[in-house]
Amino acid sequence: MSKLLLQENPVMIIPSLAVKIGLNEAVVLQQTHFWLTISKHVIKGKRWVYNTYLDWQKQLPFWSVSTIKRTIHSLERQGYLISGNWNKVILDQTKWYTIDYEKLEELVNSPSEHRLAQIDNQPIQIEPVSCSGGPNEQTSLNQAIPKSTSEITSKKRTPVVEIINYLNDQTKTDYKPNTYKTQELIKARLREGFTVEDFKRVIDSKTAEWLSNPRMSKYLRPTTLFGTNFESYLNQKPIKKTLKEEDFDLDD
Repeated sequence: MSKLLLQENPVMIIPSLAVKIGLNEAVVLQQTHFWLTISKHVIKGKRWVYNTYLDWQKQLPFWSVSTIKRTIHSLERQGYLISGNWNKVILDQTKWYTIDYEKLEELVNSPSEHRLAQIDNQPIQIEPVSCSGGPNEQTSLNQAIPKSTSEITSKKRTPVVEIINYLNDQTKTDYKPNTYKTQELIKARLREGFTVEDFKRVIDSKTAEWLSNPRMSKYLRPTTLFGTNFESYLNQKPIKKTLKEEDFDLDD
């Protein structure tokens, strides 16, 4: 039996929480809650935990530090995660965190309009996995993870459709938005906090750089643009075009 299945502490994902605030946010909030339950740092009547971004990344190694930063900032903007600096040394900028449980409680009876619905109105199917949120809880891995199906139609205006239509318009191609691999790539980037406008910026940037190059134009495809290099493409400086005489109409 694989050691990867049993030797590491699993990360808990609460589906109902992920539906309301986002998958990444639900993971970080649950992880914070776990540490708060055993924290001995009580300040102004609240328990606090402190971690650098690198410390969080060690606990959640499947994410980059930048993804963790975006997720924490998202939780802070939504008001579910409260940060502070309670370090004794002023120069120590390690952030402390606690959860606004009263605001979180408001989600219980809130409408099920949520950020994941903006991806394609279908929450990701993840089998709930228990992890040790307290000293008396036991981990259970007895249930199998069900197969996940992801279906959208081109008639439905979703971010996936909008992004692929934009790519096709810019590159004169005919990629289909209902291709499984294409959907998974786009949804993965959306779950990391990137926006539709970010996708369009990457498409514009790489189209300007590659479209007129016969050797590179073939890479103007979803698997290349929206894969692991997406963030690098997004932050790439615009390619400066060298103007030639024919670019100017001297008769105007």
